[in-house]
Amino acid sequence: MKGLVWLLSAGLAAGAVKPPLPEWSAADKTALEKGELVPGLLLLLGEDSPEGAPAEPEVPQPTAEELAEKEKAATEVPEQYLEAYFGERPTSFLVDPQGLLGTKDARDRESFLKYHAGDSEVDLFVYLFDGHQSIPSEVREEEIVERFFSEGKPAVVVYYFLGAPQKSDIYVSPQLSETVSAVEQRRALISSVEEALEKPDALAQFEAFCVQLSIRIYWMERAAGLVTDVVATPLPRRARVQEPVAQAEPEMLVRAREWGVRYGPAAGIMGGAIFTVVGGLAFARRRARYRFPVFDVAPRLGGAHAAGIGAVISFGSTTQSPSSQRNDVPDYLGL
Repeated sequence: MKGLVWLLSAGLAAGAVKPPLPEWSAADKTALEKGELVPGLLLLLGEDSPEGAPAEPEVPQPTAEELAEKEKAATEVPEQYLEAYFGERPTSFLVDPQGLLGTKDARDRESFLKYHAGDSEVDLFVYLFDGHQSIPSEVREEEIVERFFSEGKPAVVVYYFLGAPQKSDIYVSPQLSETVSAVEQRRALISSVEEALEKPDALAQFEAFCVQLSIRIYWMERAAGLVTDVVATPLPRRARVQEPVAQAEPEMLVRAREWGVRYGPAAGIMGGAIFTVVGGLAFARRRARYRFPVFDVAPRLGGAHAAGIGAVISFGSTTQSPSSQRNDVPDYLGL
């Protein structure tokens, strides 16, 4: 029995002794500091040795030429739109084949440019691009202007980048290039860009750019001798330019006008009939006369009428006492 107890005590004492912890070797410490060794990686991979870890495939890094070519292709105007931009003289004053503006905004800008063309001796054509795009190098903007705008009405052609007005550029038709210097063209462009950059969003910038440039075109007209009237200041011109820029009517007002056109006559007739009936009833009530019936009263004690005596109390005021409101009557009985 004592031997059994001794064996159990020895077994418990042996189980209480913990195995020694592993120690980092110098080579492992160096690999850990260099990032070559990840603690616990073998446990995560489920392998017993580093040789069992899957090797990552080596992917070749793109060269600088490939990166530059990719970035250039991403920022240039897509090739499918080049013909719509530069294939022929534009049929509208706003050239936007990519549809960068919404339908309503594009219609408003086109209406403004049409109004300018009707009020000015120089047309304004705007080629619209995205702010992150660039025109391909094979496209010569000066040659495009000379090819399509040499005949007809003088024109100012602008390449505008939506959201980045500072990238915009301006060209004039050959009829104006001799009288409007490059310095004046650059001055008009800078003035329009500064006006645009004061606005908070891209659409407001584009609108301010067009308005300011249309004002600057007035001075180009004078420099080219296209206008004969001498005006001291172009402020009246500014007012005329801003006239077509009208805010859209509220949808509720438009619906109310449509409802009035469709149901207005019928509603007017019905309202007139109701007004006539109500007015007739009110007039009849004011002209009405009331008669109270006369009731037959039975004789008192067989006589035609009573003795004519009695007491009648009436109060005509709520602020005076009853005694002050008493009416003195003759004493017929001599009492």
